[in-house]
Parts: sequence; C-alpha cells; structure tokens
Amino acid sequence: MPRKIETHMIPGPAGRLESLLEEPEEMAPREVALVCHPHPQHGGTMHNKVVYRLARGLRKTGSVVLRFNYRGVNLSEGTYDDSVGETDDARTALAWLRERYPDLPYTVSGFSFGSRIALRLGLEMPEMTRVIAVGFPTVYNDWSVLAPSPVRRIFIQSTNDQFGPVAAITEMAAGHELHLVPSKDHFFVDALDAFEQAVIDLRP
Repeated sequence: MPRKIETHMIPGPAGRLESLLEEPEEMAPREVALVCHPHPQHGGTMHNKVVYRLARGLRKTGSVVLRFNYRGVNLSEGTYDDSVGETDDARTALAWLRERYPDLPYTVSGFSFGSRIALRLGLEMPEMTRVIAVGFPTVYNDWSVLAPSPVRRIFIQSTNDQFGPVAAITEMAAGHELHLVPSKDHFFVDALDAFEQAVIDLRP
C-alpha cells in the first residue's frame, strides 16, 4: 500500500497555509513531526534541500511529517511578520497536525530561522517529545529560546556553519544534545546524506 502524501491549505491566522503531509514509507506512524523552513525573506521554503532531508529522515524513523510555507511564501497567504506571525503559523500548523493524529507524541523541528521557531514552540509546550534545531543561527545572539524547559532539545550543526560556528553553538547548546556534521557550510553542502543519517540516528 503506497504511503500517504497529501497537500493541504490549512486555515491560518493570516490566511491559508500551503502544506505537505507525508506518512512513513515502511512502518506504522510512531509520532508526528512539524518541520519549519528557513527565513522567508532569504528564499526559504518548505522545499529547501535541508528541510526536505530533515523531513525524509524523520519519516524513515516512523514520523508523520508536516511541512508548510509561512505566510506570504509561495501559495501561503499573508505577508512576512518578523518571526512573530511565522511562529503563529507554525503553532497553527502543529495544532492541525495533532488534531489529525491525536494519539501520537509529537516533535517540532526546523532549519535555520525555522530552528528558532521550533525552539519557541518547545518553550510553550512542555509535553512535546523533543525539538530538533538544525543550523541554529547563533549570530542572532539570542539565548531566550533556550530558557529552561523539560523538552529534549537536540541541535544538528555543520562544522563550518557561517551563521552558527562550532564554538558558538557549543557554548549556546551546553547541556543539550549537539551533533556536528562535517560539511562546507550552513546548508550542509556535500554532506546532505550524512545530515539525513544524523536525523535518522535520533530515532524517537
């Protein structure tokens, strides 16, 4: 039986949110996972290569994955709202996902700008299983998203991330799980396979 792949337009706080729901390929769902994409004003969409690999890695471990575009990106309605509205979008998409799979635990993940959105949601929802923050941009020098929380927080970072150097992420993520992937830059150039395997190795 082929796995479920569905496109949806989720009612959001600023209009409809374009989204893609995918169930695992080879097993029954074990959890649901929201994936948040990079900065919408710098070309970020749910089809970004790192976001795609993050979603695929999660599916391989049994996650039902929902990717979505923030307001104003591709077919999603609305306009950019300086991360405040984008956090609202993610919160809405997550609520929609959990309503469809109410009996499954849930994870929130994100890449770059999306990792900050994911960590914010983790602070709001202590019952969340984990947050997976990929390519966390330490250049913002904002520690507020790492306020105390019972949620498991996992960081995956390139060894040559120009927006989150190893020394900075090591300090900022102290006390949490940090997985470094040898790569040329923030986007895991020439290391997407290794990045995806790092996600798979996190099995819930």
